[in-house]
Amino acid sequence: MSFEQMWRDLEPVGRSAASGGYFRAPFSTAERECASWFTEECARRSLEISRDGNGNVVAWWRPPSVPAGSTRGGIVTGSHLDSVQDGGAYDGPLGVVSALAAVDLLRDRGFTPCRPIGVSVFVEEEGSRFGLACLGSRLMTGAVSPEAARQLRDPDGIPLPDAMAAAGLEPDLGGSDLLEGVECFVELHVEQGRDLVNRDAAIGVASAIWPHGRYRFDFDGEANHAGTTRMEDRHDPMLTYAMTALAANKQARLCGARATFGRVDVSPNGTNAVPSRVSAWLDARGETSGELAAMVAEIERLATERAGRDRTGVSMRVESVSGAVSFDPGLAQRIATEDDGDDSTAPRQAQDIGRSGRRWPIIATMAGHDAGIVSEAGTPTAMLFVRNPTGVSHSPAELVETADCLVGVEALADTLQRLAS
Repeated sequence: MSFEQMWRDLEPVGRSAASGGYFRAPFSTAERECASWFTEECARRSLEISRDGNGNVVAWWRPPSVPAGSTRGGIVTGSHLDSVQDGGAYDGPLGVVSALAAVDLLRDRGFTPCRPIGVSVFVEEEGSRFGLACLGSRLMTGAVSPEAARQLRDPDGIPLPDAMAAAGLEPDLGGSDLLEGVECFVELHVEQGRDLVNRDAAIGVASAIWPHGRYRFDFDGEANHAGTTRMEDRHDPMLTYAMTALAANKQARLCGARATFGRVDVSPNGTNAVPSRVSAWLDARGETSGELAAMVAEIERLATERAGRDRTGVSMRVESVSGAVSFDPGLAQRIATEDDGDDSTAPRQAQDIGRSGRRWPIIATMAGHDAGIVSEAGTPTAMLFVRNPTGVSHSPAELVETADCLVGVEALADTLQRLAS
């Protein structure tokens, strides 16, 4: 089945008629429908599916020379199928659909791999339901303990294991051998920015992921009447939060980093009431771990200073921090350089690129990915990015042109062929 047909089949699932955005929360009906679609596509290709107790899946294409059940020396590609709330179509699913299409293309070329090739789907990559990004891959690699995962609750108070069970899964949280013996992991992803647009390049290769973290700020004050309480008599936590958000914006601009308050809970959340508490979640990212820590510390200091003037209280709690990830530079160079001009099985386009010495650009990304978690666990890892003409992501405006999608499929197929030969 063609990339275009697979994309048409998957595209309507979980899409909002009002906004055009996607609501594929982990273990929800829409996300499970996507998972079923994946299972059906794997069966269509006679791929052997392996699962772990965290909800992650890898579907294997094993050549005749590889023993049944063996993953030794395997090359795995794939991504995720969940989305942020009101997200775009391409973040995650592009990597999954492209992986299946790349397997089809390799078979059409008559290529027989010397090692197994796997197509993966990791769960709860976005952290949109349980607040911890890349939860499936973190559990698989042991980066998050089963005990910590069992304490996670969604906004409705549903524990992670209960949500999984309600979706028809049998939770057995913790480290798994799903990628045991795998030689490398390659994730294709929509670019979440305009670097490739500015370079006039359809494909890029990742060099690194910036360190990033999520931090909860609780601002406490005194609830009171919005009409009868004089401004000078208020203990208003909303003011402290507002000034903290402005301070975060300024600090990020000063050091070339990123700081975003994207989620806020207000209590009692009444139009005519001074709030008693404002809880706000900061997403912060910096080029180095030191710069990230220094920026967050300064934001916390400014928030505390402002709380003193507002006669409010503030506390900050770290919810998650992911360190800087440097992808295997040798693997990145190998993938970025089209040097297989003497490979008679490669498409003519790839041969011509190789002879011209053209390279795909190697670029850093500020967004977190399952590939980063897999890399931190010790597996050689790489990422391919596909150009996004809008530069917008985590939004219905996220876009990849079909022509670039097909270039991405060919780039991924070339990469798998190079690695699995």
